[in-house]
Amino acid sequence: MMFESFTSHAPGGTHRTDVVIIGAGPVGLFAVFELGLLNLKTHLIDILNRPGGQCAELYPEKPIYDIPALPVVTGQGLTDALLEQIAPFKPEFHVSQMAEKLEQVDGHWRVTTDQGTVIEAKVVVIAAGGGSFVPKKPPIAGIDAYEGTSVFYAVRKMEQFRDKKLVIVGGGDSALDWTLNLAPLAAHLTLIHRRDEFRAAPDSVEKMRALAAAGAIDLKFGQVSGLQGADGQLTAIDVTDNEKNTTRIACDALLPFFGLTMKLGPVAEFGLNLHENLIPVDTEKFETSTPGIFAIGDINSYPGKLKLILSGFHEAALMSQQAFRYVYPEQKLRFQYTTSSTDLQKKLGVK
Repeated sequence: MMFESFTSHAPGGTHRTDVVIIGAGPVGLFAVFELGLLNLKTHLIDILNRPGGQCAELYPEKPIYDIPALPVVTGQGLTDALLEQIAPFKPEFHVSQMAEKLEQVDGHWRVTTDQGTVIEAKVVVIAAGGGSFVPKKPPIAGIDAYEGTSVFYAVRKMEQFRDKKLVIVGGGDSALDWTLNLAPLAAHLTLIHRRDEFRAAPDSVEKMRALAAAGAIDLKFGQVSGLQGADGQLTAIDVTDNEKNTTRIACDALLPFFGLTMKLGPVAEFGLNLHENLIPVDTEKFETSTPGIFAIGDINSYPGKLKLILSGFHEAALMSQQAFRYVYPEQKLRFQYTTSSTDLQKKLGVK
């Protein structure tokens, strides 16, 4: 399914809301739901051009197995389901923008983006994952000219690689996962790694070796040393092995999976007592050292922290309780179950 329904503002202007969320990945999206149950309005800022974070940008078709009640769901499927779940609360998005400045003005927070958008709110929630992420590029001369046409650092649509001659480079989980997923679609697939040792899950390595033994894929050891092609389209790559022998492999598309470099960006300048590029929080409210600013998901740090989407969902629920107290200090928070509250059911459109 492709729900992908969200309201995105053009850059610029001043907006006022109850809570501004920096980061629109799965944890940021679920925070909208938990805040919405408490009648808190939200605006979200994300550097990507659509919600979903890494799940939608890097792993849209990769299966996720540890979301409660969903035996398996893709990164895009999870994003779509979350967008559908929060639709009744009408969150507003500011995409392709980076939160650049945070300041306190007259009892509320003011967040300014690099595109000049200003959002004022009582509460700020940082759900920025590990920060902005960029792929680690292989040191191959001239690779920039092929990026986006025949060199790809992520797989967004598997179908674009059907009947293509593919070369995947890497020895980690992403390289092995996409080798297994794309092998049935490709006209021919070659996996290249610098040595005969892999960092991926043992089951994936075993399945990959079985494909290689059966002749369904080629497995080569060495490094890509040159690119052949024109106008952004590869026709072949050169591979140099550990004995300095070079061979040429026909290739329509090259997929290097060397991992990601995470950059925290301006969040590091928000004065939140960062420790090793993570934001320490308490485990009662997931509040930072600054009252009114919270951190949930992979960006935060506390004893026993697990970097799981599931953990971020839990953090969002507890954060929302304290956020309510900042926005409505005169009101008593009355916790309600969605299964028994007719008011909540009306909000969610339950008939």
